[in-house]
Amino acid sequence: MPCTVSMTVNGKAVSREVEERTLLVTFLREHLGLTGTHVGCDTSQCGACVVHVDGRSVKACTMLAAQADGAQITTIEGLAASDGTLHPMQAAFREHHGLQCGFCTPGMVMSAIDLVKDNASPTEQEIREGLEGNICRCTGYHNIVKAVKAGAEAMHGSGAKVAAE
Repeated sequence: MPCTVSMTVNGKAVSREVEERTLLVTFLREHLGLTGTHVGCDTSQCGACVVHVDGRSVKACTMLAAQADGAQITTIEGLAASDGTLHPMQAAFREHHGLQCGFCTPGMVMSAIDLVKDNASPTEQEIREGLEGNICRCTGYHNIVKAVKAGAEAMHGSGAKVAAE
């Protein structure tokens, strides 16, 4: 049975009619064309689908679009400034080689931003624990941890909006 969902995605109000069982990740990718949010496992284990819902990390493959009705959603596409300047965490991932194939990167970046919003100076162990719900099959995590540490420093030292919302 179709239902209408309305929410703000990356600062823009959107409204679409969808099937009640439509997942948020499907809504973002197929209805809005925001393909930066990836589907990696369909079981909520890999973290490639992480987005921010009302400022908190959520695995978009575990949430129905109808559950996000009225919410503020930020995807990886919504992080960079309108002039193309990368969010400090995105820039840190690029500068510190925190990606290889890039498939997990959007979810890693979104999770990392939420992590450092609550912990301005996380230790290596805190970063590793904070990213436990995100799987990378390529990098071995060493450079991801370095990137998150540098991103945290840039976010809190540059005056950037920590929540990225």
